[in-house]
Amino acid sequence: MTDENLLRNVSGTARNRHESETVEEIALEEAIAANVRRLRAQHGVSVGHMAEQIGISKAMLSKIENAQTSCSLATLARLASAFDVPVTSLFRGAETERPASFVPAGQGTRIVRNGTQVGHEYELLGTLRDEHKRLECLLVTLDAQSEVHPLFEHPGTEFIYLLEGEMAYGHGRSVYRMRAGDSLQIDGEAPHGPVELITFPIRFLSVIAFPDSATL
Repeated sequence: MTDENLLRNVSGTARNRHESETVEEIALEEAIAANVRRLRAQHGVSVGHMAEQIGISKAMLSKIENAQTSCSLATLARLASAFDVPVTSLFRGAETERPASFVPAGQGTRIVRNGTQVGHEYELLGTLRDEHKRLECLLVTLDAQSEVHPLFEHPGTEFIYLLEGEMAYGHGRSVYRMRAGDSLQIDGEAPHGPVELITFPIRFLSVIAFPDSATL
């Protein structure tokens, strides 16, 4: 595969943070940026036209919309006036907490999956609600008691990262010899699972992304 064929993440943003900047300050700048972009789009005007209307440069407005600069109170007042909204509406969303799930080592929830056998341990590494339920993150441990190797099938895509040990992992008609540091990304609808346990203990991360149509 050539570099041109690689899929790049172009939907998000990245920025450098100076050590003096707080997370709260960055969240406020991001909220202002999102609200200015949304309001400008609703008014159907270009960056250049809006910048000219409020008396700042096009480059400055572009930086504001991309959260690359702090916005002065005077500029906020001009933006609010141009959009005919209260200044406070430009801060909307800054106080919203985005969901996250932190699980200290060894404190994940032990769960039983369909096909679970002796010597197979599944630890759920946190969960989020609503649309984020489409992601399942598991820490799987296999030990010497594992005599039966179940095969799983499920909708969506699964990513496997081997942390420790060595095993042969089957997917459809293929078998992959995996050692610590190896990873495997598969179509979950083909039968898959460990087919040979070689070096114990075996521990791997399993991350499953379910499609919207899946019933969870």
